Amino acid sequence: MTDTAEITETTQSAESTAAPEVPGEDAGALAVPVAELRPALEAVLMVADQPLGETALATVLGYPVPQVRAALAALAGEYAEQRRGFDLRNVAGGWRYYTRDEFAPVVEQFVLDGQQARLTQAALETLAVVAYRQPVSRARVSAIRGVNVDGVMRTLVNRGLVEEAGTDHETGAHLYRTTNYFLERIGVTSIDELPELAPFMPEMEDLDLEQESLSDE
Repeated sequence: MTDTAEITETTQSAESTAAPEVPGEDAGALAVPVAELRPALEAVLMVADQPLGETALATVLGYPVPQVRAALAALAGEYAEQRRGFDLRNVAGGWRYYTRDEFAPVVEQFVLDGQQARLTQAALETLAVVAYRQPVSRARVSAIRGVNVDGVMRTLVNRGLVEEAGTDHETGAHLYRTTNYFLERIGVTSIDELPELAPFMPEMEDLDLEQESLSDE
């Protein structure tokens, strides 16, 4: 009888010290091993564009909130101790990576250099097409310029001059338009104030007909 009681007690003790149970699939959590919690937190926080709360992180990664909170605090402590170029901070109820204050001049110089760098001729031509034909897809811009503009469009988006403007209801392609920052940079308040250049650009219908004729050939 005593042996049975000892075995039962030992089993219960082992279960109580086992790894925390992760939420089931019904809760939408992922079964990530406990040993991978901190790398998983770093990966998610690296791509986050806004502070993430501990509950949200716990739900996504499949760990108890207290364990996630402790891991976040440990990561933040390590970064501070190692004097990394960034911090992990709990701001406005969520965690997010921030560059360290002491490196602000370096970051500022990098950002200003990027904003002040002159656009290439290809970028200027692509920007003009978007400005006068917006909203327009990359395929349409490529058709007008006669070259692939994927890389140039990414540059314009990163510079804050162009942004997505929904999708084409027929093709599903992403549409693009100029931003308010673009208007500020050229000194106008509306695209209606742009110089009259559109009449010198081919109409979309003409481009479609030309592409169809080339396809038939």
